[in-house]
Amino acid sequence: MIVRLPPLAPGLRVGLYGGSFNPAHAGHRHVSRLALRRLALDRVWWLVSPGNPLKDRSHLPEAAARATGARAVAADPKIAVTDFEAGLGEGRLGIRYTIDTLRWLTERHPEVRFVWIMGADSLSSFHRWKGFREIAARMPFAVIDRPGYTLKAMSSPAARLLAASRIGEAAAPTLADRAPPAWVFLHGPRNSLSSTALRAGAAPRRQGATNRD
Repeated sequence: MIVRLPPLAPGLRVGLYGGSFNPAHAGHRHVSRLALRRLALDRVWWLVSPGNPLKDRSHLPEAAARATGARAVAADPKIAVTDFEAGLGEGRLGIRYTIDTLRWLTERHPEVRFVWIMGADSLSSFHRWKGFREIAARMPFAVIDRPGYTLKAMSSPAARLLAASRIGEAAAPTLADRAPPAWVFLHGPRNSLSSTALRAGAAPRRQGATNRD
């Protein structure tokens, strides 16, 4: 089976930013640009997922439609949008869990320096993800701060378990070169914009930039 991926090359530093992108918004783009700059990445991929297994997916639009909307929002040559995880289409895998995606990518492209990108809200529930220990052992990851989650994220079970693997923000540009487990918590401009609020028609006032949904 041939899976359509964004362009890859040995040594490329690629951030993987997963989510439902329902819908994609300026906060996703801000986080991606922050990661490109702070982590010294060459590219960021938006992985438009079939849906978060921890959330209700009954009213989730098809991944292809969400990917189309995400491409219009990304508007950056260093940000690539892909829905290769989704099923029911040529060149797609039908993957539901992040750990399966990371296994597939790292086993087929060991020459690429992948970094997983997540928000502070995701770190707070990371211990509930399938295979979260293997995720941390398979790929370095970066956590982007967002309003209301800083303390909750840093006191979460996963953050405590992986505390010894955390590097300082000054060392963030070296994260892609480090052997996992290794992770960094990045502070920066934030806002409360979210896909959930946009779907509800109640997008909050912009305060800087934010994270994903």
